[in-house]
Amino acid sequence: MNNRFKQQLEFIREIDKIKDIIRKTPRFDLKTYENDAEHSWHICMMALVLIEYSNRKDLDMLKVLKMLLVHDLCEIHAGDYIFYTEKQAEKEQKEHEGAEKIFGLLPEDQAKEFYCLWEEFEERITPEAKFARVVDRLEPIMQNYYNDGKDWVKHKITSEMILEKNVIIKDGSEELWAFVQSMVEEIVERGIIK
Repeated sequence: MNNRFKQQLEFIREIDKIKDIIRKTPRFDLKTYENDAEHSWHICMMALVLIEYSNRKDLDMLKVLKMLLVHDLCEIHAGDYIFYTEKQAEKEQKEHEGAEKIFGLLPEDQAKEFYCLWEEFEERITPEAKFARVVDRLEPIMQNYYNDGKDWVKHKITSEMILEKNVIIKDGSEELWAFVQSMVEEIVERGIIK
């Protein structure tokens, strides 16, 4: 067995741990909290289904899917933080270190490719990264909408906080941003959050 193959197998074995990273948002059915692997699969499917709402019609869909599959692997070592954390600098530092560690298991060419995809997702400059961030942000908003804002209420999240932290959705999809605004407005009108 050559060294490249050993590195790839070690990476594959290590990323299995993503199934143990429990996210801070309950699934749509409220029965359990999803893990990072479930989240990654779900947002990949969302991207495939909702691609027609992207601001750009010429996206490299394979690149979008790759970003969505690698974007949370850093949490194997960094852990998951609530999206509205006050520890943003700590979160970013731990995720950066986690990305270097997890992708560092791969052969150099693959490590570089995956790290660059992770970084591109974080920086949100390319059309693909902007759309990938749309579905990553949309899923927990929809989960909270459909479960009567369970986690928003629990963590005292206001509509202003939701809209302020998620306005980047507009950069990837004006239509889905309008949808988010309508969901948040309805939750406020129902008296669930302020």
